[in-house]
Amino acid sequence: MFAVRLADGSDLALWRARARELLVADVSPDQVQWLADGQDSLLSAVASLPKVRVPLVSVPRRFIALADVVLAHADNHRHATLYRLLWRLTHGERGLLDIAADEDVAWAARAAKAVQRDMHKMKAFVRFREVAGPEGPVFIAWFEPGHDILPRVAPFFSRRFTGMRWSILTPKRSAHWDGSTLTMGAGADKADAPSQDALEDLWRTYFAAIFNPARLKVNAMKREMPVRYWKNLPEAGLIPDLIRDAAPRMEAMVKAHPTEKQNHIPAPTMRAVEAVPEGSLAHLKRQAQECRRCPLWKPATQTVFGEGPAHARIVVIGEQPGDQEDLAGRPFVGPAGQLFDRALAEAGIPRNALYVTNAVKHFKFEPRGKRRLHQRANAAEQAACRPWLAAELDRIKPRAIVCLGAMAARAIFGASFGLLKERGQWREVAQGMRAFATVHPSYLLRLPAEGDRKEAYAQFVRELSMLAKALED
Repeated sequence: MFAVRLADGSDLALWRARARELLVADVSPDQVQWLADGQDSLLSAVASLPKVRVPLVSVPRRFIALADVVLAHADNHRHATLYRLLWRLTHGERGLLDIAADEDVAWAARAAKAVQRDMHKMKAFVRFREVAGPEGPVFIAWFEPGHDILPRVAPFFSRRFTGMRWSILTPKRSAHWDGSTLTMGAGADKADAPSQDALEDLWRTYFAAIFNPARLKVNAMKREMPVRYWKNLPEAGLIPDLIRDAAPRMEAMVKAHPTEKQNHIPAPTMRAVEAVPEGSLAHLKRQAQECRRCPLWKPATQTVFGEGPAHARIVVIGEQPGDQEDLAGRPFVGPAGQLFDRALAEAGIPRNALYVTNAVKHFKFEPRGKRRLHQRANAAEQAACRPWLAAELDRIKPRAIVCLGAMAARAIFGASFGLLKERGQWREVAQGMRAFATVHPSYLLRLPAEGDRKEAYAQFVRELSMLAKALED
């Protein structure tokens, strides 16, 4: 009997080297005891490999790929099963992997699927939290995978979050990225990771706001977000109460009256519709309440015009109002507006120094029961609103413009503007007036992974910081 000890039970190169030595020595699977992850041998003595040498034969490439995934599985029998498959493949069963009903093949397939699912969940449910470091912010996450997957998933995070320094801690291993090099380290305790950060309250508020009791399917939700991950998800603390209150909320939604229009204004004459907006900002706002250039005024509660100082040095242009903006009659007051206000504060930009408006002045939505789901304004509707935006800019004559989102950017830079390629770059749009574009705050809130939101939010704040000079000049 031969005992083979592996220093790292999930390392493909290490297992492959030991398995090759056994094959060369013509050692059958029933003569091998594989030891890894701190296992002790039950053998009183370990035999030396025999001097027999047999020629090696090639194995299907997909076996190597399968072994690489299966070695991350938590089952201590994975090494023996893989060696048994390898032995059979090299001893007359070349088509073994095509026999799905074979016991070894079926187990390896199930193990690979479990590992791949765990890897997918890690990408979705890792939650980074920001801490202060000597060289700037560091983002640390605690995660408890079911299998030894961190070495296989860490490169994904280094590619996704290249611009931030981070660490992912698990009970077995840790991964660290300093902006250029990925290193693996020893396991850690949950106490080594922060338990909270400032952005999580806003994320929980947004998560609760988008939770739809009418679409709640508890079993489906638990399949996609298994309960064992909940303890490390900041939003998961809300889930039991949201589930408990789903039925009463649904009943209240059914009984509630539909949102009613306010400040209804009769349609003006066609002459008034076609007139070029004139007058002061206050006069423009009154005229905009009567705008019938497109059909969006019909279902909307009211026109949501811009607000801020009449001679602001900076104009911020969003895309279009949402549900809360439509009801309040003011731009950027919903969850996206709250995130925008937070980012402005971190960038050192007072909101009351800005004139904030939207490229489209009415809320476009699709009724869904008692809810109103946001819809993007089409090209004709966007074009109908541009005279109002042009009139606002003409009255204010700002030194700088920041466009939030692709719709706003194209209203200023034209239809060919590529937001993700050209974001954060100043352009001169008129004499003495510059502009740049960045993402809309609602984009940040829609990002599914916490790490994605952290990195994107940090970049958003950096781009808003570019406005500081415009206030100082």
